[in-house]
Amino acid sequence: MTLIDFILLIIAVLLITLVVGQSAKDNAANAFSGEKSELFSHSKERGFELFLSRATLTLSILFIATAIIAML
Repeated sequence: MTLIDFILLIIAVLLITLVVGQSAKDNAANAFSGEKSELFSHSKERGFELFLSRATLTLSILFIATAIIAML
């Protein structure tokens, strides 16, 4: 296992942890009934939710870049 593989593994675990830690924005029951809740559709992310969203985006870009480098 090379260093780049180890880095890719660490980024993947962190990314999975961040995605699991985020709260769901939709009710699961509405997904199966076809209804769409519009109550909180225009609310902005603030505080910790904004941090989680930005950290997830950053780690996902880093994961893709690292995976491309690992293939070379």
